[in-house]
Amino acid sequence: MASTTKLIPVASTSQAIPQKTNRSTMTYLSCEEILAVLKAARSRSVRDWAMVLVAYRHGLRASEVCGLKLLDVNLKDQTVRVARLKGSMLTTQPLVPHRGQPLLDELSALRNWFKVRSADGSDFLFTSQKGGKLDRTQFFRVFQAAAESAGLPSEKRHPHVLKHSLASHLVAGNVNLALIRQALGHRSITSTMQYVGTSDGQASEAAQAALMRLY
Repeated sequence: MASTTKLIPVASTSQAIPQKTNRSTMTYLSCEEILAVLKAARSRSVRDWAMVLVAYRHGLRASEVCGLKLLDVNLKDQTVRVARLKGSMLTTQPLVPHRGQPLLDELSALRNWFKVRSADGSDFLFTSQKGGKLDRTQFFRVFQAAAESAGLPSEKRHPHVLKHSLASHLVAGNVNLALIRQALGHRSITSTMQYVGTSDGQASEAAQAALMRLY
């Protein structure tokens, strides 16, 4: 096994894609909203569920999830190879089962997708209904439809909220910043720091707690 560290209301999903959220006003989904979107995606199709889940679990952009190839996924070793864009790292990350919440079980989602995926000769993991590589605008429409069905407000209907949400949830879970950086595939810790907002009081409390453990 490979070593791992670890929208603007819309009337229909055929409307033009809006610009993604400005980083200075990042939008995140709560854990409950993530589950609602995954449930809505699964009700649409196994493919949609697998796509949204993989995008969330690995902090993928729309182009990155659409760019995944069959050879990038190793169900035996339970890993996925992610070639990230915009200067981010190439990483191999674990595919994670989740006994407590079936909607978060990547292995189950992907195994079920492979059972119904058409053998159309495409090298890409997620294919369109007509066959061949799924376009990023198609993924946008998939996510938008699922988010709308889940009752999410318009500003949370862009798939880039998935990457922001993963980062936010890891920060809230007190995951080490270096591990968050690896999970998101950032080359620079500066890129990861944009997701971290702390006050002097929080920093003081953390320092005090660490010193209490040491002494």
